Amino acid sequence: MNIKPPPQESIQRLRPAPRWSDATVFKGIAHFVEVATDTGQDITHQTAQILAQADATLAALGSDKSRLLSATIYITERSHAATLNTLWEAWLPAGCAPSRACIKAELLDPAMLIEIVFVAAVD
Repeated sequence: MNIKPPPQESIQRLRPAPRWSDATVFKGIAHFVEVATDTGQDITHQTAQILAQADATLAALGSDKSRLLSATIYITERSHAATLNTLWEAWLPAGCAPSRACIKAELLDPAMLIEIVFVAAVD
C-alpha cells in the first residue's frame, strides 16, 4: 500500500525580515504583533498608534478588526488599564470584541508601555 501524505498547507508571511514577519497566515488565521514606535509618548498615544497599525496590518491581509479572534495585551503599569480599555472599546465595532487577555509585563524597551498580539480570521 502506498499512502501519500496530504499536501502541505503553505504559510504566507507579510513583509518577512530576518527576525520577524509583520504577520503570518496559516489556514485563514493571521497572527501578528504591534508595538509602538513612538516610544517616550504616553499610554494614550502608544495605544492609539498600535491600534492604527493593527488596522493597517489587517487591511494588508484583506481583513478588518471585526474579524479579530483574540488579543493578548501586555502593559507595563496597571494604572494604564483604564485608558487602554477606553481606547480599545472605542476602536472595536459593537459586538465584535475578541477573546482577550491583559497582562502586566516588563517589556524589553522600558520606553514601550504596551504591546499587543493579535489573531484574526482572513479570507
